[in-house]
Amino acid sequence: MEDVATDGSSGTEKNRSGRRVRRVRMTGAERREQLLDIGRTLFADKGFEGTSVEEIAAKAGVSKPVVYEHFGGKEGLYAVVVDREMRQLLDMVTGALTAGHPRELLEQAAFALLDYIEQYTDGFRILVRDSPVAQSTGTFASLISDIATQVEDILGTEFKNRGFDQKLAPLYAQALVGMVALTGQWWLDARRPKKAEVAAHLVNLAWHGLNGLESKPRLIGHRKN
Repeated sequence: MEDVATDGSSGTEKNRSGRRVRRVRMTGAERREQLLDIGRTLFADKGFEGTSVEEIAAKAGVSKPVVYEHFGGKEGLYAVVVDREMRQLLDMVTGALTAGHPRELLEQAAFALLDYIEQYTDGFRILVRDSPVAQSTGTFASLISDIATQVEDILGTEFKNRGFDQKLAPLYAQALVGMVALTGQWWLDARRPKKAEVAAHLVNLAWHGLNGLESKPRLIGHRKN
């Protein structure tokens, strides 16, 4: 017999071919995961505004109240999806930063983001959209800021070794992470050149820029303030 997941008591029902199939009740945890998977796919494809509770419920084979029971509504489901993606990407980036040499650390950070885009494409599509949930911290800008915080200590040490002002490390961390993240956003759809080549070009720009860094940068144009 075929199993079909439904929200309700166990029993039987007819499928499209008219055959009777056994209905299987999902546990609460299984239903929650199913709704999260469906919501993640729909939010990535249609965005928050383009996705409805009705559509989420229909794809899960449940009634609307089931979605409200688990998440309190579409906003709650979206917030959990975004939080999971944020943690996944942050874990991948922080876990990748294991090398001792600053240039290799840049390579590892670039690869971590590109790996996430490649492996969790739907998740990244959700993250790069502006979050419509007011109470959520899940925005692309806040994500960049969180990752940049991980990079600040690395840059701070490098600045100290070169006699630069360590207080500027957060500024440069934001600039570097932002460059990689926005390039990743472009690569999300382009997917050319290959991932390793993209990482190499990112590090090329970042490293050689840092390598020739002036301790007191100057402006050469007419505008000075």
